[in-house]
Amino acid sequence: MSTDNLVDGLAQTSFVITASLSRIGAENDLSLTQLRVFGILRDRERLRMSTLADLLGLEKSSLSGLVDRAEQRGLVERAPNADDKRAVDVALTPSGQELATRVYGEVTEALRPWIDRLPKDDQHMLEHLLWRLLEP
Repeated sequence: MSTDNLVDGLAQTSFVITASLSRIGAENDLSLTQLRVFGILRDRERLRMSTLADLLGLEKSSLSGLVDRAEQRGLVERAPNADDKRAVDVALTPSGQELATRVYGEVTEALRPWIDRLPKDDQHMLEHLLWRLLEP
């Protein structure tokens, strides 16, 4: 496989995944970025706003607006960081956790047909390779 084919394959895969995520987000009144926020917070008890901003590649002010809107919907809550009172943590509320879990299930179902095209051994290999690509 040439580098061009690999780049094209990665780009096409990202388009399919982004389309699924965008559709699921819209069905749940979430932007793609808000969906990413829920995906990050789903497996964490609390996270510093600054860390969340870094993970998303956003300025703190942009993240503040996203968190404000989710907080108004009762999906997240802010609290002072236990170790640094100047820092603010954000966490999913029970409603937010329920939404994040449901949306994750919807994403899994949307991507399942693509995953199931591969034999189990190839699925494990792809998982391994994807995580290697994502290593810092």
